[in-house]
Amino acid sequence: MSDADRSADGPTVTIARSPIAAPEPLVPHRGWEVSGRRSAAALTITDLTPLAKVAVRAPMDGAVQRALGAPFGRAARDGAPALDGTLVVGSGPGEWLVLAPVGTAGEVREQLAGIVTEAGEFGTVVDLTHGRALLRLRGEASADLLAKVCAVDLSDAVTPDGAAFRSSVANLVTDVVRDDAGGVRSYLLHCERSSGQYLAAALLDAGAEFGIDVDGFRDPGI
Repeated sequence: MSDADRSADGPTVTIARSPIAAPEPLVPHRGWEVSGRRSAAALTITDLTPLAKVAVRAPMDGAVQRALGAPFGRAARDGAPALDGTLVVGSGPGEWLVLAPVGTAGEVREQLAGIVTEAGEFGTVVDLTHGRALLRLRGEASADLLAKVCAVDLSDAVTPDGAAFRSSVANLVTDVVRDDAGGVRSYLLHCERSSGQYLAAALLDAGAEFGIDVDGFRDPGI
């Protein structure tokens, strides 16, 4: 998950790397190696694996869910006062995935543990940052691309902005979140780390007819 690299000043620093091959130029970002590539294409794919990813499990429809502000099947930004700058995803019954800026996993995990304790319910909080891969598709053709590899109805009536679901994408179990960015249709796709490169390659292949291009990581990423 990480290697020892040498910085320009000489000392050894630890650089974490995504399982998804990053196009050059490669640049360091808060302990991660990311792509600095910039694309103006109408449809882009971006590797967001460096984002903090923390999983929460607690009773469905309980105090923790009310505190997080995201029921099953929905995503909410800044669901709790302590979680400013995050995206909380109701990824399953009694399951939540909290996405936050790079390098904040420890802080977010502590905040979530506090929420669970205050709720008085049995729950677990686990940092998944280095164990999962995360991608963003952005562009009006993103739904057309996903329709080629996913059988879910992606119309606005069924999966509007903020919808979250778990489905097969290119024959891979994937958490999908409709998360429009700047008024442009956009989807987050979350999977096991070991499948990240496969998912990225499958999406690039399916998006070739739409002119998909790779766009590098941009802070804050969510």
